[in-house]
Amino acid sequence: MMSLAARVQEPQAARVVIVDDDDLFRESLGLNLAEEGYDVVDFPDGESVLTFFHEGNPADAVLLDWRMPGLDGLGVLRRLRETRVETPVIFLTMLSDEIYEEAALKWGAVDFIDKSRRLQIILGRLKLITDGAKALAGAGSLSEGEIAADATGKVRRGPLELKLGIHRALWREAQVDLTLSEFAIIRFMITQAGRDVTYRQIYDIVRGKDFVAGFGEDGYRANVRSFIKRIRKKFRDTDEDFDRIENYPGFGYRWRDEAGELGAEAKSAAGAPAGQAGAGNEAE
Repeated sequence: MMSLAARVQEPQAARVVIVDDDDLFRESLGLNLAEEGYDVVDFPDGESVLTFFHEGNPADAVLLDWRMPGLDGLGVLRRLRETRVETPVIFLTMLSDEIYEEAALKWGAVDFIDKSRRLQIILGRLKLITDGAKALAGAGSLSEGEIAADATGKVRRGPLELKLGIHRALWREAQVDLTLSEFAIIRFMITQAGRDVTYRQIYDIVRGKDFVAGFGEDGYRANVRSFIKRIRKKFRDTDEDFDRIENYPGFGYRWRDEAGELGAEAKSAAGAPAGQAGAGNEAE
């Protein structure tokens, strides 16, 4: 029998809250997540999960349906944020119109996923959240090229500010509504600022190392180009002159810092530029 001391030292499983009025979907997803090592708590309606959080119960992530009787998913998210509950929320819904995604991100959701997507997609997004929390907790131990978070869990690079705990991005103090995957791409790119980042490196951030997608050996490149196109658009909706993501045609992209906007320590961490990136932003 395991001793109490040994149990105390075990890492605590990440807790995921599922909110969905579809009993079969909720049960199936909960069982799958439990098999992956998550501590799962589920609720059939919005009012129940609000009570759970308002009683002070913690969670690492919420998987939230949009269409539910009574209080819908967006109403749940708004009530959580209004009461300062900042747990990352991922919408799982059959609603695919961009207007729903935009509303969810505006109110602080970190992602918006079609319910029909494979379990591995959901697991990948949850891993981005839990890995982000681990990185925040261990911010004093950085790998090469990383930028340290400050005491409030924020990373700054020039006019860009990333709030790691809630996966939010600000550009020149204005919020940029990135999905969880887009946030992860930007976070990775600024750790490699001035360096050329390959299509494969960017795709691995989102889908996991060596995941196969698209048609042909390099089919994933189209997916990466779509990610970068959306990210650029979101930044330009805030600042029409945004031009920090440069192309390296046939290879990938790089994040460009303006001369003089970073201190010597940050420049040293980023490393010297590698290769000659193309200056254009629209070719790929």
